[in-house]
Amino acid sequence: MFDWLQNFADWLIYTVFAIPANSRLGESLNFFVFDTLKIFILLFIITTIMGIVNAYFPVEKIRNYLSRNKLYGLEYIFASSFGVITPFCSCSSVPLFIGFVKGGIPLGITFTYLITAPLVNEVAIAIFAGAFGFKVTALYVITGIVLGIIGGFTLGKLKLEKHLTPWVQNIIANAHTEEVLEVEHISLKKRFPGILKEALNIVKNVSIYIIIGIGIGGAMHGFLPTGFFEHYINKGQWYAVPLAVIMGVPMYSNAAGVIPVIQVLVAKGIPLGTAIAFMMGVIGLSLPEAMLLKKVMNWKLIAIYFGTIAFFMILSGYLFNIIL
Repeated sequence: MFDWLQNFADWLIYTVFAIPANSRLGESLNFFVFDTLKIFILLFIITTIMGIVNAYFPVEKIRNYLSRNKLYGLEYIFASSFGVITPFCSCSSVPLFIGFVKGGIPLGITFTYLITAPLVNEVAIAIFAGAFGFKVTALYVITGIVLGIIGGFTLGKLKLEKHLTPWVQNIIANAHTEEVLEVEHISLKKRFPGILKEALNIVKNVSIYIIIGIGIGGAMHGFLPTGFFEHYINKGQWYAVPLAVIMGVPMYSNAAGVIPVIQVLVAKGIPLGTAIAFMMGVIGLSLPEAMLLKKVMNWKLIAIYFGTIAFFMILSGYLFNIIL
């Protein structure tokens, strides 16, 4: 599918710049050019498709629908699926978390959204597809959705509302759900220029993360000695997956920044499940997110949330290692 891009990268690095193909620098630059172009193309295409979906499912309408209707468990699937189509990292999901709680949506369903949104979105899907192919991407998306549903459902059953901060409880007590005006029906033809503009803005906003991430990945690809990571984290070590999640939490990034690095780690010998567990820790849980959540939760609830999600991430890592 992307053979023409690989041919272009080979021509640019090995012919135009005349860097030897078997050199570490040549391998690094070739990796950087090929993956950067491939990911930008995939990101723009998938973001445009998701923009069309988003245009017909406004956040306010979904929030009000979830708060007013009993869906007998389907609301968790709905919230997790909504997390997939919203391009937010773990920190930028927090304002929507507050809006959901204010709108009267149960805490468990809100947690489902908060878990899924940073893990699985159009940015993550585009980059993951470019790095690992569509089969692995489909499995990752399904795992992320299931993780969000199980995590949110589990947290919801623990009745943790009392651990929300007084500020949030005040908001909930004084909130009056506003009626949402029906969005005027506008044809796709009229919406499309705005959707393309938004897609370009998303690509622009994450471009620095993509370039930095692929730059690091390219350097690792060309210069990191084979066997470096296998020495510390490999399939034979039972603690590899938990250690990967723990190591990922302090390293705040989004999918655009971390997936190219994960691709190289896999190429260097780390099992895919262990690498994905590390990636989930990086983009799904982070110290900056904890600081933001402190505005809406006490430390006990934050610890419960992080602990529960980390546990499911570890299970996912082991599952990927068994399946793949």
